[in-house]
Order: sequence, then C-alpha cells, then structure tokens
Amino acid sequence: MFRPPRQLNTLLALAVIVSSNCFSQDTAGFDWLAGDHHIHSRYSVGWERAANPSEEPTKTPAPIIGGDAIYPIHMNALMAKYYGLTWMVATDHGGPNHSKLNLNEAYPELVQSRLVVPEILQFYGMEFDTPGADHSSLIIPFTEDEAQKLYNIESRFAKREPWPANSSWDTEPRMLEALQEMEKLENPPIIIANHPSRSAEELGVYGLYEPSEFRNWNDLAPTVALGMAGAPGHQANRSSRGGYRGYPTLGGFDQMTARVGGFWDSMISEKRRWWITANSDSHVHYSEGGSDFWPGEYSKTYVWAEKNYDSIIDGVRNGRMFVTTGDLIDQLFVTLSSGPNMARIGGTLLKAGGESVKLHIRFRDPDGPNFQGNYPTVTRLDLIVGELFEESPKPDTDSNETTRVVARFGPDDWEHMSGLSEIEYEIPNVTRSSYIRVRGTNTNELEPEPDKWGEDPWEDLWFYSNPIFISTNDPVRLDHSLNR
Repeated sequence: MFRPPRQLNTLLALAVIVSSNCFSQDTAGFDWLAGDHHIHSRYSVGWERAANPSEEPTKTPAPIIGGDAIYPIHMNALMAKYYGLTWMVATDHGGPNHSKLNLNEAYPELVQSRLVVPEILQFYGMEFDTPGADHSSLIIPFTEDEAQKLYNIESRFAKREPWPANSSWDTEPRMLEALQEMEKLENPPIIIANHPSRSAEELGVYGLYEPSEFRNWNDLAPTVALGMAGAPGHQANRSSRGGYRGYPTLGGFDQMTARVGGFWDSMISEKRRWWITANSDSHVHYSEGGSDFWPGEYSKTYVWAEKNYDSIIDGVRNGRMFVTTGDLIDQLFVTLSSGPNMARIGGTLLKAGGESVKLHIRFRDPDGPNFQGNYPTVTRLDLIVGELFEESPKPDTDSNETTRVVARFGPDDWEHMSGLSEIEYEIPNVTRSSYIRVRGTNTNELEPEPDKWGEDPWEDLWFYSNPIFISTNDPVRLDHSLNR
C-alpha cells in the first residue's frame, strides 16, 4: 500500500587549522537533502551463455536486459521522488563488455530520466565490480564527459569486464592502479564500499573486504575512496537482513559501523575522513518477489547541501551526512564549540588542550507516519567519543579501545524548540585530540543486537551521524574540497 511521502590522508597536506568546519561557509540555501547512492535498473543484466561453452569458450555472453534488476531508470527516479528523495545514483553492476551497454543504452536512458523526473538530481555511476574485493558504488560527478569517464573506468578496471574471465583483473594491486587513475582525474569520482561485511563469517572475521584494503584505498586516493555503507540495502529481506548470511547486521547496520570501538572508530581515530552512508540496493521490490525497498522507502542518506549536483558531491566528499532508517528522523544538527571556534558534522574543531567543549544537538522526529504507517519516536540518543591515534596502527587494525559511549540521553533530557528536540552537554577537560559522533534509536537496546531471522526491520530503527574531529593544536587532515 502506497502512502504519501512526508513533508518535509596521507596524501593531503597537513596544515594548521584555524577552525576546519564544513558548515562555516555561508549556508544560505542549504538543507538536509535525502538520497540513495546504490540503485539498480534493468541494465543490471543477466547473461545468456553459449549453448555449448566447451565448444565456444570465447563467445561473449549476451546481456539479458532485466535479468537481475527489472526497473527502468525513470521508474526508480519516480519512486525516489515519491519516497522523499532529492538525489540518487544509477548504479548497475557489470559483466562481460558491460561498459558498452552502460555507454550505449543505460546512459541515454538516464539522460531521458533526468528530463522525465527533473525534481530528482540523478547522478551517473555503477556498482563497480571491485578488483580484489566486493562491490562499490562508483559515483561520477555531473559533467559533460560523465559518460566517457565511466566508460574509461569500467572498461579498463571492472573485474568482470573481460571475456574470457581474467583472474589478473581481480587483485588488490589492480584496484590500487584504478584508484590512482581516478585520483588524477579532474572532478574525480567517489567510491563507497557497499555491504562491507556481507561476506564476514563472524564478528571481526571479514571476507571480501579487509581493514587493510580500505586503508590502502584511502591512503592512495583520499578524495575518491572515502567511505562505506553503514547500513546496507536489501533490508526487506526477512530471512537475512541485508543479505548477510554469515554474521548478521546489527540493528540493520554493518558490523564495521555498528560496533562501538570497532573498525569505523579505528579509521576515524587515524584522522581519516572515512564516512558512512545508507542505501537501498534496490533490484526488485519485495511486493514483486524481491528483497528490496524502493529508493528512499526505508533507508536515507542525508547530505547538507544546496540542491545542485556540485554541492551534493561536495557534501558527500566532506562527510556532511547523517543516515537513518525507517524515517526515524529527518534533520540532525550536531555542533561542537570551544571559545570562538565551532565545527559541525564532517568538520574539525581547533581548541586548546584542557578546555571543555560544548556540544549542541538538534534533531527532528517527523510528525507524520513512515512508509509502513508507523509513528516511530526516538527513545535514546548516544554520544560516542574516541581519541585520535598519535601513531599509525597496524594496517589490519579494526578497533579503538579508547572509544566509548560517554553519555546517553532520553526524552527527559531534551527540550523541544521550534519543532526540534535539543540537547546541550559539556564535554569536560578535553586534553587529547579526539572525535565525537552520535547515534539514536527507537529501541531499548543499549547496543544494537544481531538481527534475527524474521525480524521486522520497521521495529528496529537507528540513525548515525558522521564524526566531528577535535584537534588540540595538532594538525588534522584537511577536508576534501576540490579547490583545483
């Protein structure tokens, strides 16, 4: 039943930061804009193999349009509009010679979709068949050469592109070569690792993505490889939420994100600008036999930006984002201040050691129902704090023992002002460079619990902010704004 949508790193120069704050610019015209960077269309194809492969081993399989995902790009855009999104990315995965299919058929359909649904900013991209790893959202900035740019990347580096299959294309060195090429481009793309722990066997026992890989990516191409899906798609799959058949998701979030003091915290603690997102991974809607929600129906990535392509890309690149499921909230402002300096989500606060830091949180719990017809409310908000490492840890590190939940807030702790719930808190005696992030839930779980078979995703909702860094007079990596 349809319901109306709600209203609404090492390569970077180190420098002394007066107050590196992504919100310090004039933000007139900015708003929290909801989007989805992982959406499949009918050009995520099936493949018709040779009738006698042994007799025709070199015959390239023919693409079967609609063989995996089934919807035209404009259908996805219409549903994105219906479910309250402002932007989306068309991300079809590849296969033998798929680069030509993308260029000759998918891209013209995207151009047409932009005309049919102009309300939605529609980026071109693909679910990159990542060499030596799993899949990643590859987001191409909106430029005149966007189609050729994606073709050049996919045809040269997507691991399933050649036929016959070539194992030399599926290695980490080849991925690093691809990233090096992407980093050099004018208006480089963005890579976000999708479902990072879907192949994990246990907690901390990873599969196709390893912590060392993400560090290598980010070291080599910090403006390109800059994050991962905190909340994967396929959330309508009641048998294995997110398609995680090994170690499950935790409150719908990947273990690399959800575990306090886990992998994500270790990356942040290295002063890496490594962000999280949420997406639908939409292929086929659950009402038509699939395991997916429509874009925006359940998961949203909010970017603080103006409604134009360049501003949204800049917002993603600089971590001006929070993520939520089930429309638990639709606005989140987190501010740190010390004296005259201030920073917000994605930014860095410069302060003297030993001084306290003032925290101001504002969030909006929408008045209307979500798309399940429920009225979820935030029952708790957590403040998470960790120290920044003074020395680089081992590449396979997936923990930060200094990270902890320092405060938990309930409804009695926040005030209601102008439609927003507000919390003020003082973090005393901040003597070491640190970071903060916040999360919230509609549950009573102190920590997100492993998701069980048959669990209703609408009853287990969370939101997460990206971090704010606190620098006690030591340089922290600058943001990734493209001043080129």
